Amino acid sequence: MENNKLPVSRMSKWESVFAIGWLPVHVLGLPALLLARLLPGLSAANLNFGLYVIGAFALSLLCLGFLRRDFDRLWEQPLSIVGTAVMGCLALLVLNYILSILLSILPASIFPDTNPNNEAVLDLVKSEKARMVCTTLLLAPILEELIFRGGIFGLIRRKSRALAYVVCVLAFGVYHTWQYALMDPAYWLNLIQYLPAGVLLCWCYEQTECIWTSIFLHMLFNGVSLWALL
Repeated sequence: MENNKLPVSRMSKWESVFAIGWLPVHVLGLPALLLARLLPGLSAANLNFGLYVIGAFALSLLCLGFLRRDFDRLWEQPLSIVGTAVMGCLALLVLNYILSILLSILPASIFPDTNPNNEAVLDLVKSEKARMVCTTLLLAPILEELIFRGGIFGLIRRKSRALAYVVCVLAFGVYHTWQYALMDPAYWLNLIQYLPAGVLLCWCYEQTECIWTSIFLHMLFNGVSLWALL
């Protein structure tokens, strides 16, 4: 009987260390702080752009073997991988629409009526449109998928698939909300808005065993979200 099970997409030990280890470097904004010291006077949008350029470029080099191995699968079955990413994006749009309706029922005193992360992105886009579009559509998906799906999800999945989903999805949500929640604890509830994306990005990666699937899905959804914000 033929075995059609896909080989598992997996980072090496050191690739996992690099991917997960870059998370605190990125969250603390260390590349941006370095740029601010070297090039004083850079705008917030340019510092944010530099943060993602350095992160995406450096981590892609450190995990080049992983990206190359998964690119072989993309080359072998491009229609399946791109199709999964498109279907994942459509499913994510539907889930987010349903979630927005459910959350709109809650009073503003319980659930914040704004998402400060979206507002920050919109402000940066207005000041540096080309750079922020590049960051949102290209750099952020590559960097974040290497960290969260390739690094965190891939590492924990070796021991427990269920735990990998829980940790990766929650980490992805916290990553997008923590800096605003520290100023106002009510914004921790915005984490709920990132749960569908976290789950579907993990699921699409797992279904195709190709990190490029979740990268493409992330790009597509960010593009639709940016278009909606503008």
